Amino acid sequence: MTGKYYNKVAKTLPPDPLHRPGRKKTMCRFLAYRGEPIFLDDLVCAPAHSLVHQSLHAVEAKTGTNGDGFGIGWYGERPEPGIYREVRPAWSDENLRSLCEQVRSGLFFAHVRASTGTSTTRANCHPFSHGRYLFMHNGQIGGYGRIKRRLEALIPDDLYDRRQGTTDSEALFLAALANGLAQDPIAAMARTLKQVRGLMEEAGVREPLRFTAVFTDGESLWAYRWACDAKPPTLYFREDGGNLLVVSEPIDSKDRGWREVPKGCSLIARAGGGVAVQCLNEAMAQVAA
Repeated sequence: MTGKYYNKVAKTLPPDPLHRPGRKKTMCRFLAYRGEPIFLDDLVCAPAHSLVHQSLHAVEAKTGTNGDGFGIGWYGERPEPGIYREVRPAWSDENLRSLCEQVRSGLFFAHVRASTGTSTTRANCHPFSHGRYLFMHNGQIGGYGRIKRRLEALIPDDLYDRRQGTTDSEALFLAALANGLAQDPIAAMARTLKQVRGLMEEAGVREPLRFTAVFTDGESLWAYRWACDAKPPTLYFREDGGNLLVVSEPIDSKDRGWREVPKGCSLIARAGGGVAVQCLNEAMAQVAA
């Protein structure tokens, strides 16, 4: 394990003066895998606390049920990922289990959704894709309805044409792509989060921006854990023989090698390299909004 920030307390931003405590939001659950090709079923359905199980019995979330749809995205023999998204709860979809039992991949995402207010439609289910890129998110933009139009204005026309749903998550993804996510995933996401916080402050929004997410180009993988009130959703990872698993909450016992991604940090797993942790707060301090 590399990265000088992992073995000391990660730096976090001071409590946000616009944050109003006591507001609870629902939270999604997700997992991302990169390593030797395996059947999706090995992680999505089979473990004791699999993602399908978490869709009905999440432990480390604001709500125990994540039944507002689900999605999987995987890479095969083509550079663009395959996507399957559905509005039914993951626990009740027999097609999901059948696909996961047959599809083998060395890089895949899976996500179960608990809506923070936008409609339950296929287009609003994660993961989201653009070309060879894949993205999924857990968290929320506080007061999203009050800044939605201004947030969408950050998305240039060529990317806005790809917007299919209405979620804050998809808007964040497209805005980050506009900020250079494909070229520098840490700096681009830092710039995007800083821009969104600026919009929230201008609108007088007092609810927090909480953000955990995973992004990949089909080879390397980046995971983020950040919140303006220093209370981001949980995010864990485990390395095992060169295989990397990133999850919202462990899919089995916590004593089986799970490590928590520090608050205010990003996890970086480049193709052909090891895993490192980088301070996202420092990146945000270095970029202009």
